[in-house]
Amino acid sequence: MDPIFELSLVLPTRDSRNLLRALHHQLRAAIVNGELQAGLRLPATRKLAALAGVSRNTAVAAYDLLQSQGYITIHPGAGAFVADNISRPAHHNTAISHSRVDFCLNAFWRNPPALSAPFQPPYRFDFRIGLCDISAFPFQAWQRLLLRSQRSLSKAPTAYSDPQGQSTLRNMIATHVSTIRAVAVLADDIVVTAGTQQALDILARILVTAGQTKVAFEDPGYSPARIAFAAAGAHVVTVPVDKNGIIVEKIPPGTHIIYVTPTHQFPLGYTMSIARRVALLNFAQQQGAIVIEDDYDSEFRYKGKPLDALQNLDNNGSVFYLGTFSKSLFPSLRLGFVLTPPWARHAVVAAKRFNDWHSPILEQETLAAFIAEGHLARHIRKMRKIYEERRTLLTTAINRHCGDLLEPIPAVCGLHLTALVKGNIQATTIAAQAEKIGMGLYTLDRYPIAGNVQNGFAFGLGLIEAEQVDEAVRCLAGLMFDAKAISKR
Repeated sequence: MDPIFELSLVLPTRDSRNLLRALHHQLRAAIVNGELQAGLRLPATRKLAALAGVSRNTAVAAYDLLQSQGYITIHPGAGAFVADNISRPAHHNTAISHSRVDFCLNAFWRNPPALSAPFQPPYRFDFRIGLCDISAFPFQAWQRLLLRSQRSLSKAPTAYSDPQGQSTLRNMIATHVSTIRAVAVLADDIVVTAGTQQALDILARILVTAGQTKVAFEDPGYSPARIAFAAAGAHVVTVPVDKNGIIVEKIPPGTHIIYVTPTHQFPLGYTMSIARRVALLNFAQQQGAIVIEDDYDSEFRYKGKPLDALQNLDNNGSVFYLGTFSKSLFPSLRLGFVLTPPWARHAVVAAKRFNDWHSPILEQETLAAFIAEGHLARHIRKMRKIYEERRTLLTTAINRHCGDLLEPIPAVCGLHLTALVKGNIQATTIAAQAEKIGMGLYTLDRYPIAGNVQNGFAFGLGLIEAEQVDEAVRCLAGLMFDAKAISKR
């Protein structure tokens, strides 16, 4: 089958002596300037002749010329293809003046902050955080439900759908959240989003008045949340955390929005105490402030009773509760949700509609069925045991091999464990050395928002196998002891 070929060709009349030259020049120019990409299969000569309005002999001659000059390759039985490694001229308009940049780009995006590279080489020991283990995911069940949803959608009228999210999924999310986190919520309170980051972007759009709205973030904290609000023009302030969570007394008066991760503080791992939760909500009520509660990995609780979510304790309609399926299922699914106070629901739905209209229907319906049939609950129970085993082995290995150098921060839930470095060894130096031996490991200095730099490591539990944990920590301990010995010389 011939490829779709939409190159516009302007040729002289068929009786012109310049017909072959014109066809050849225009094809060559399209290849050189990139309109016809390397490796692209070109139409057969008979098809090209019909498209260009020339004889087949002219089309054959044009291809022969291009082949002789190295612009295309012809494979008998397969067809003609644009050649690789063609030298292309530099575009003369790539240098844009600073005045154009200043005029066209929002100031924040002229020099956007760098985030972690999404794709990194495989590691022998992989402690990267924010990623889950999909090896035990029930893909067969997911595929069955996906095909069933696809068959149902094939019979439905072609139309855009509800920006708030499929009602089937919102009902299942309400059931899931009430079961996992004892959060009292109705389906109408839920807006389905493309993960937590889109939820943050939407809230920044509707809650921030550029240059006026003051937003407080935990420090150290989750940088992508700060970026979403800073990009919307918010005035960002930072507040330190301790073992009880964000220090409410240090939130500046006049703060309009407070972003927190109370169940598993990111990245340190502390759980906000009930007294601190009450104090935060009292502060919000007194100041007329909004609280954004990011409950990103609370499904994986290993001990103790869960504390009430801020959303449950809130009697003032001031808390937005964010949830995601990136940790319990897989990040590439790109589905999450925000529980909105009734006064903000219309604005959140409208912002979602103007952002991307709605999240993909096929994935929403599949996830709804996945939850309804009990697969999500079973998968979470299974993975909770797997992650708990890795967490226990990690804590034991740290205490055994480098207890004099690392102090784990106790955490009752979550997909990562944080440990602070004792002494003068720099975690960043050790992490760079660890990468050379095939260990992926993040340091806490990646996460300060102002200047609250912590010297330590965040160990992800999602990708490291249980049988690798002890050896990995032994290797890390060796690097740390070597660094300590060098520092004493």
